[in-house]
Amino acid sequence: MATVLSAAARLLRGSGARAPRPRFGPPAHRQFSSGGAYPNIPLSSPLPGVPKPVFATVDGQEKFETKVTTLDNGLRVASQNKFGQFCTVGILINSGSRYEAKYLSGIAHFLEKLAFSLSLQSTARYDSKDEILLTLEKHGGICDCQTSRDTTMYAVSADSKGLDIVVGLLADVVLHPRLTDEEIEMTRMAVQFELEDLNMRPDPEPLLTEMIHEAAYRGNTVGLHRFCPTENIAKIDREVLHSYLKNYYTPDRMVLAGVGVEHEHLVECAGKYLLGAQPTWGAVRTVDVDRSMAQYTGGIVKLERDMSNVSLGPTPIPELTHIMVGLESCSFLEEDFIPFAVLNMMMGGGGSFSAGGPGKGMFSRLYLNVLNRHHWMYSATSYHHSYEDTGLLCIHASADPRQVREMVEIITKEFILMGGTVDVVELERAKTQLMAMLMMNLEARPVIFEDVGRQVLATHSRKLPHELCTLISNVKPEDVKRVASKMLRGKPAVAALGDLTDLPTYEHIQAALSSRDGRLPRTYRLFR
Repeated sequence: MATVLSAAARLLRGSGARAPRPRFGPPAHRQFSSGGAYPNIPLSSPLPGVPKPVFATVDGQEKFETKVTTLDNGLRVASQNKFGQFCTVGILINSGSRYEAKYLSGIAHFLEKLAFSLSLQSTARYDSKDEILLTLEKHGGICDCQTSRDTTMYAVSADSKGLDIVVGLLADVVLHPRLTDEEIEMTRMAVQFELEDLNMRPDPEPLLTEMIHEAAYRGNTVGLHRFCPTENIAKIDREVLHSYLKNYYTPDRMVLAGVGVEHEHLVECAGKYLLGAQPTWGAVRTVDVDRSMAQYTGGIVKLERDMSNVSLGPTPIPELTHIMVGLESCSFLEEDFIPFAVLNMMMGGGGSFSAGGPGKGMFSRLYLNVLNRHHWMYSATSYHHSYEDTGLLCIHASADPRQVREMVEIITKEFILMGGTVDVVELERAKTQLMAMLMMNLEARPVIFEDVGRQVLATHSRKLPHELCTLISNVKPEDVKRVASKMLRGKPAVAALGDLTDLPTYEHIQAALSSRDGRLPRTYRLFR
């Protein structure tokens, strides 16, 4: 008890002995734990006795330059300088669902699910997916594979010090898969699960994109199924995969791209692992490659479906009918690609609710003319899909099934207005927004990697960001009007999902897009 009382007395004496804080005059000096050695040196001044830091610098355009080297076997190696500890490296292949006309549809989708999930027949002997992931983990790495209609991309982000191992792993994943029966069976289950998920998800945009391509390019190139049809899952086996890989996984159709690496080191790794490599499926000899050009056909694809129970719960999504209308635009290799990109940004759009301002597109046409005027419209969004030989500009809208006809007429009117007068203010806003989006996206290393790889794969070179911004800045109102007028002369492609009782006929939609005001032909009923 005495000990407690003495401790309390010491505390009281200590609190009473504290010096009073002055009310006026300069503040007393405060000692910080991190600033004891140099108490009076501001952060804006260098510390005395400490060597001056040397920062990495580059001169002129070198900071933006994309270096490209072609190996003896035709494989291209492209790199972009970017300072930092980590790098993104990958192999992009001119392969995808558009090349499956002579094969079972769905092979590219199947290969996407197989990537990084199989054992490899190589000198490194990766016997399972776990060994691949453990190897990447040692270098802080992550991996991914994505397929589109015209490109397959295998990518790894890891510490730059592990570049040699990463390139070796990528070469093994692409060229030396074992494709055991067990791995193929597991992939069948993964594909089946993704197809079921695709049909169950509340957001139908991926399914509608598939349908609009099927309608626009009936039975050819980019109109072929990107997702593996259910009936083909059991038919795809090792022989089918090897037959496809033999034709399309060849060095002249590949680009090894890297961001955050030294170009000479990347070329050295490519020569070590990808030059003269013998793939699992035998000699590298192209037998039969599909070089078909995309043939735009136009047309309609409809899918009647009960959408009333898509998203149940405390705040269920209302029953909606989704319509997507598209017209042929142009290839990304053409000069008109930039005006079309500006037009797409000018149309903008989104959902009926957005917690954003101009940066979210609230001043775009589909907000001002559609969503702000027609409260019953659930969404209206513009999309632009572009490939090396064609393109497709679409508007996706959704509303209550009872107002489908009115919704379609609103979309067709917006298409007609594209070919009208372009306001200078809205054009400048769209150009500024497009340039801002471009530059913001290119802040991310994986986005730079994909941009480098895709451009070099398509054109053997890369347009730099400031070059693209210059092209965007030079777009005039007459350019937008010209490309829109040219687009409106083509046949429409239409995709419809949900309750389609009141959907206008394809002929009526085509007639509306050929008219001056975009109105649908009037229909008369004898009985109601």
